Amino acid sequence: MRQLLSIVLSVIGGGFLAVASAATLPLIQNVNAYESLSLNGEWNYIVDVQEEGYYDYRMNPTPWGFFRNAKPHRPEDLIEYDFDKSPTMKIPGDWNTQDERLFFYEGTVWFKKSFVLSDVEANHRILLYFGAVNYDCRIWVNGQEAGRHIGGFTPFNFDVTNLLKKGENNVIVKVDNKRHAEDVPTQIFDWWNYGGITRNVLLVKVPTAFFGSSHEVASQERSLASVTKPSYIEDYSLQLMKGEVKDKQRKILVKVQLSEPLEGHLITVNIAELKLSLPLLTDTKGWASDIVSVPAKKLSLWSPDNPKRYRVEIKHYNTSITDSIGFRTIETRDKQILLNGQPIFLKGISIHNEKPNGGGRANSVEDARTLLSWAKELGCNFVRLAHYPHHEEMVREAERMGILVWSEIPVYWTIAWKNPKTYENAQNQLRDMISRDHNRANVIIWSIANETPHSKERDTFLGNLAKYARSLDDTRLISMAMEVTGASNYVNRLNDNMNQYVDVVSFNQYIGWYRDVNDAPKMTWEIPYNKPVIVSEFGGGAKYGYHGAKNQRWTEEFQENLYRENCAMLDKIEGLAGTTPWILKDFRSPRRVLPDVQDYYNRKGLFSDKGEKKKAFYVLKAWYDSK
Repeated sequence: MRQLLSIVLSVIGGGFLAVASAATLPLIQNVNAYESLSLNGEWNYIVDVQEEGYYDYRMNPTPWGFFRNAKPHRPEDLIEYDFDKSPTMKIPGDWNTQDERLFFYEGTVWFKKSFVLSDVEANHRILLYFGAVNYDCRIWVNGQEAGRHIGGFTPFNFDVTNLLKKGENNVIVKVDNKRHAEDVPTQIFDWWNYGGITRNVLLVKVPTAFFGSSHEVASQERSLASVTKPSYIEDYSLQLMKGEVKDKQRKILVKVQLSEPLEGHLITVNIAELKLSLPLLTDTKGWASDIVSVPAKKLSLWSPDNPKRYRVEIKHYNTSITDSIGFRTIETRDKQILLNGQPIFLKGISIHNEKPNGGGRANSVEDARTLLSWAKELGCNFVRLAHYPHHEEMVREAERMGILVWSEIPVYWTIAWKNPKTYENAQNQLRDMISRDHNRANVIIWSIANETPHSKERDTFLGNLAKYARSLDDTRLISMAMEVTGASNYVNRLNDNMNQYVDVVSFNQYIGWYRDVNDAPKMTWEIPYNKPVIVSEFGGGAKYGYHGAKNQRWTEEFQENLYRENCAMLDKIEGLAGTTPWILKDFRSPRRVLPDVQDYYNRKGLFSDKGEKKKAFYVLKAWYDSK
């Protein structure tokens, strides 16, 4: 990524902007396409158990909080904190694995980063971008509040142009990862609640074109000095349309949105390799769209065997951005999943967004490459990124490697179904997940939930999420991990009202772990829906290197036999279109307390937490090799 050497804080015809509040903006698409200053690295931090940096002793917000970054100016001044004398921590990163005192800590930690800017150029807006902060965070820039974000796994950005100044600046972030029943995820979940600024922090320099009314844009030769309203390319989408090839042509739907509702603006979309140059004009909402035809024989479709992507350039007058985009279709036909019109069996594995060696929140390209290489070695063409949106590098690296993706929001277990704010939170996370990754060809399934108990309120909550997802993106499949609730002796019947909202029926089952493995050959499955089936979880635990009889819990032989029996059982399911066993590697969980075996790790991984293969790995690999 190019480094942002300087940032402009002036506008045409004016001096430095006065300090003012920041603006919360829709998420910018493809943040890495812009010039930016990385704020990653060492940040000072203060552990604030009782939140005295935000509240007074009556629990009212105080104007004298840590966000002021105050310093004593006289000997008698009382300031009871000092970021500059406090320890530092690497960002992005979680506090649990960087400070042994905070291993189990859930609460508030303050972070501060200082940086220097110079005043050189004009015609830019400055966005402060966070890849993710877990969970509830408030952000200040130079003592002025920039905004608040709730949700631990989705990106967000603020316009902080008016909060910055020439010279030294600082960003202060209050992070609170305490769990609450009304949160998403809710109060209990089976993974580690890593607290902190867990993904990249960037100051993004967004080049803007300045224009006045739509009547003023007829000529592109006009001087920028007379313009009044800045805008930039906020979002775009290029999707291959479904359906049969007609007249030897394929159709691509192109959409571009400006950050301002400006009509009549020229936008040009170029794909040089396809000799495509598409001019578009914006409507009154700042949107531009068209359908372009491309000779079918010239368009190489993205697939696991051919992860082809094209360089796409989008120009808006004096600004432009680029992206690498693949084209493919994904749809269903009866009980089949069709990729580019052809049936595909999804040979998958579930993955947590945890570092491949020793725990901690994964956040780098190297982390992604290692985890996905293990999945490829297993024979996978598909991964379920559970149970929340993973970091962007994970999705993009999977796309480069030819791995299909199931992406999920953390509507997990018993959500507060009747709480409107809980629904709003879930919908916001769904929106931001789709907004970030809707141009990634490998993402084929948006998942809206995992293992949720049935009720009328739950059906309304999830049904609305499914409809909302389709309103944002109707080019992909919708699914969720259901539970089998109709078990009777050796007959398992899937009965879930959500079947009407999903394209793919997915469910979790643990024959052999929560039920005797000897039952597996006797089991039959009744799935009364004419839709493809994915078994989204199955598996069992084993400690790497612990050996014994195949009926001895926690041994590799027990897990190996469980996988052997399950693979044979799953082959009998009509309409089985894929599986994502639980899970690629052992991961930390506070629910797993058995000494000398679990030690706060869920041991269901096919790899240990240090990347060592267990015997069950080879069973699943052989099964996938036979598909």
